[in-house]
Amino acid sequence: MQNDNTKCGLTEYTQSSFVDSIEKEAYVWCEKDWKHDDYDHTHSRAQLTFVEEGYQYFHIDQKIYLVPQHHVIWIPSEKAHRITSEAKTVNLMVFLFKSVFKEDFYKNVHVFAVPPVLKEMLLYASKWNQLLTEDEEQDLFFKAILKSLPNFCKESSYLEIPVPADIRLIPVCEHINLNFRYSLDTELLAEKAQMSVRSLQRNFKNETGITLQKYHQLVRILKSIELLDTGQYTLSQIAYKVGYQSLSAFTSSYKAIMKSRPEIHKH
Repeated sequence: MQNDNTKCGLTEYTQSSFVDSIEKEAYVWCEKDWKHDDYDHTHSRAQLTFVEEGYQYFHIDQKIYLVPQHHVIWIPSEKAHRITSEAKTVNLMVFLFKSVFKEDFYKNVHVFAVPPVLKEMLLYASKWNQLLTEDEEQDLFFKAILKSLPNFCKESSYLEIPVPADIRLIPVCEHINLNFRYSLDTELLAEKAQMSVRSLQRNFKNETGITLQKYHQLVRILKSIELLDTGQYTLSQIAYKVGYQSLSAFTSSYKAIMKSRPEIHKH
């Protein structure tokens, strides 16, 4: 299926770029138990990835996008991306489009929850999995999916974690990523960045667009999504594991970020 140098029908030319010898305008590639490469790659096709089961992190342009179960991510062509996930099982559907419509929507990365009608369309499209010959119904159907994406997309910027370009702030992020269970120690973080607390707070906000507190909250919620995905813990256990003193504090924080209540995934 996926061998060392073929991914989604594309042939790996060098470690990070793919050659597209497929004639088709668009096709779909479904895979159970997706395997990841730990490096950025690019290709000339625009990509729509639907996470059917599990969750994915996409590393693109100084940002980490979380794509949970039943969400999609749109990635424009020639946009370098790297994918990681700790989920036990990751089932993805990847749609690859040679050409797209002119609207600005298609030039930017988008992550959004899949409404029921789009989910039905995507699941129906799986009947063409890895079909590389011409098929008139498929061509029209995929064009319809592509055309309707901007209407289905309710901008979900809450799923982005910024990565600062200023290298002095990287140890700060790493410390929060490792110690998210504990409350923020801004004095310690300022030491790590070798700046005053005020400079750290100002620089961090300038670099990432969010405060240290917001970053801390985002990391906790991302961690909770990983734990929800395992189906092994109660909501109360997850709340404590990610550093909240009560279930209600966790639920309100989760809802503020994800715009929905936390739910344990049944495997």
